[in-house]
Amino acid sequence: MAHKISQSSGMESQAVLRAAMAAPMLDKEDELELARRWREERDVEALTALTRSYLRLVISMASRFRSYGLPVADLIQEGTVGLMEAAGRFEPEREIRFSTYASWWIRSSMQDYILRNWSIVRTGTTAAHKSLFFNLRRLRAQIVGDYDGPMTYASRKLLAEKLGVRLKDVEVMEARLTGYDRSLNAMVGEDGESEWMDFLASDAPQPDEELEEINDSRVKMDLLRDAMKILSEREMTIIRERRLGDDSVTLAALGERLGISKERVRQIETQALNKLRTALIDRVGDPVNAGLVSTYG
Repeated sequence: MAHKISQSSGMESQAVLRAAMAAPMLDKEDELELARRWREERDVEALTALTRSYLRLVISMASRFRSYGLPVADLIQEGTVGLMEAAGRFEPEREIRFSTYASWWIRSSMQDYILRNWSIVRTGTTAAHKSLFFNLRRLRAQIVGDYDGPMTYASRKLLAEKLGVRLKDVEVMEARLTGYDRSLNAMVGEDGESEWMDFLASDAPQPDEELEEINDSRVKMDLLRDAMKILSEREMTIIRERRLGDDSVTLAALGERLGISKERVRQIETQALNKLRTALIDRVGDPVNAGLVSTYG
């Protein structure tokens, strides 16, 4: 089935090539007349004649982008979309050649397609990133010649200045263009029994580490909750407002609420912290190593 589809696609491509080569070349007056008929009268035959004559331009431009490893047939299809867009936007009264105007739309459509499909990792789509992507190889060859190793810092800096982009952007794009996509399920190793993803370490905690962390946090909270029972109501209020809330209440604000000076609040807070340290030492022996005192220190 796949073979039949491939044959069909190849035959269609050949048909497009033959049609493009057989289409007559248009002079300036002819293309302007066809463009006027399409714009003013929506004459489909005029649009067909105009676009068919410039399919050879699409094919020629597609061949320039074949080094990016994408199917030429797809590039031609995208270029044809750009050609149709150009036909719809062309303004005959400006007295410029349609081929000049269409070239920009054809190139832009192909470049957008390459940026979308060249890698599964999305490439930047700003004008600066687009210029960097399509000019990096050419300028790199001018700077370092046939050398295929990594560029030096001075070479990257010079390239960034020529393209008007950040040095960081050049470094990232160079790494992208010299690398390639790899399936996480690709088989590796001599025995072919391991997948590439088996060798990629995850930064996320392991399930047993997550469970241990949850249990550890629960034990600590139980110890602290039990230790706080030795505090007076006022001491507990100050500790909660100053140490346990998301936003610490100021000494002055607490003093005003409790009817005491902010210095007195500070003294009570220090006294309460000392009580907690003593209580925790009695329970766990070393509250610093247990990670408990830091909560209140």
